[in-house]
Amino acid sequence: MPWKLRVVRRNVSLSDAQWARIEPLLPDRTPRRGGRWRDHRQVIDAIVFKYRTGIPWTDLPEHFGSWKGVHNRLRKWAADGTWKRVFTALLAQADAEGDLDWVVAVDSTVVRAHQHAAGARKKGALAGEPDHHALGRSRGGLTTKIHLAADSRCRPPAFVITPGQAGDAPAFPEVMAKVRVPRPVGRPRTTPHVVLADKAYSSRAIRTYLRRRGIRPVIPQPIDQTANRKRLGRRGGRPPAFEREAYKQRNTVERCINKIKQWLGLATRYDTTATVYLAALHIAGIFIWSMR
Repeated sequence: MPWKLRVVRRNVSLSDAQWARIEPLLPDRTPRRGGRWRDHRQVIDAIVFKYRTGIPWTDLPEHFGSWKGVHNRLRKWAADGTWKRVFTALLAQADAEGDLDWVVAVDSTVVRAHQHAAGARKKGALAGEPDHHALGRSRGGLTTKIHLAADSRCRPPAFVITPGQAGDAPAFPEVMAKVRVPRPVGRPRTTPHVVLADKAYSSRAIRTYLRRRGIRPVIPQPIDQTANRKRLGRRGGRPPAFEREAYKQRNTVERCINKIKQWLGLATRYDTTATVYLAALHIAGIFIWSMR
């Protein structure tokens, strides 16, 4: 194996501390049918390697074993929700340990879709797979948009994917609905203390949505909205409250996006189905949250 490939492999493998957090959350190694699964750690390391480096599945190094077995595990656990459950369990652990301060920033980013991402079969698709496969046309060509939230330490508690031409504001309620952290007693927590977002999210509907849930919005108002409010005079109402100092923390979501895009297989989408691509985002989230 070339020395450069060995360096990449060492940098992307799970550490022992990460594995100690993840291992108890994974399914038993004996599936309902057939023999035992290949070692979970080896498979997860292979998936992380593939998405961190952006290589084709067929170029997966031989020491990871059959690439088909790794891909089948990724796809199977995407379909049954295993990756999402592990991701959510790590969030719950962080919350229980007081490592989640519930100041959340929301934003989105567009990723180019490789030509191999197109052409997913319409029949026999994974359960829950949208008809559009979260692929759309925008200025950049075939694209997918990742909507996400980030905590104050640049870690993602929620992902939503849409076609690339989709707007930010319409996806906001869905992103907030994905912020759902189970607790040992009572209902899962779904309400951050504060939500930080840029001008694209400045709408009366979003501000009302947040206030009704007891969440403090920190969202600047665009110039055109400010001018329209002033033009209306008393009918325009009072200007929305805006905490300029608190807004400085919004860069946490930008830094979180940078973390995600360091995974070359996520910065460019190669997966044909939204279900598998979303699972890969959750795996990146698992890698990030297990580094605590």
